[in-house]
Amino acid sequence: MTDPLIVFGTNSDIDSLRQPLIAGSISAQQQAIPQLANLGDVGLDVLMEFLFERRQNPATWVDGKVYQVLYNSDSPKAKEFLQAYFPSGIVPLISDCSIDYSPIQQLLAAYDFQAADRMTLQKMCELAGSAAVQRKWLYFTEVENFPATDLKTINTLWLVHSEGKFGFSVQREIWLSLGKNWDSLWEKIGWKKGNNWTRYPNEFTWDLSAPRGHQPLSNQLRGVRVIASLLSHPAWN
Repeated sequence: MTDPLIVFGTNSDIDSLRQPLIAGSISAQQQAIPQLANLGDVGLDVLMEFLFERRQNPATWVDGKVYQVLYNSDSPKAKEFLQAYFPSGIVPLISDCSIDYSPIQQLLAAYDFQAADRMTLQKMCELAGSAAVQRKWLYFTEVENFPATDLKTINTLWLVHSEGKFGFSVQREIWLSLGKNWDSLWEKIGWKKGNNWTRYPNEFTWDLSAPRGHQPLSNQLRGVRVIASLLSHPAWN
């Protein structure tokens, strides 16, 4: 059933892009989304139709990419659509501790990965408690006690808004594939080159050209114990 907010355009260009968006390979979807965005209002209509039809399903990186295009467009219709159907974003912001994760989602939607990384640490400090908020960094013992629900919410935000490239679960997958070798992990995700640590913030890559698993930074300047607690957390079991 078509929603009254959405009136879909139809022509051969649109039809040739709608199908790969809906049922194409990952690379086909990656190509179709910006091509549709470049067609103006008729292309945005297809992207809104896509999100509307999938709104009851768990968000994937494809949904996140479409959401980002609509979120950053100048179209009043797209903004009205998002406000009507995704007022708090594409990812459910579930927290066992009543933490508001909407600022992370807004920054990621706007492709501001550096600010989103800082906000992620801020929210994790809120999750740890007032002492962590005051010191602005985490003890590994605090991370061990994080609710799985909250870690999964933060991780899903990063996954969905980064084409699946960033997030704790991505870092964990790489870490496990390297036999839990930390030195190999640092090199693989771009946190170290040879004997030199990547300097924060200017030497990090704050866009999707970064290596897979490059973000979030997980308090990495304070040693291995915090990220070890994150990647070993029961949330991923």
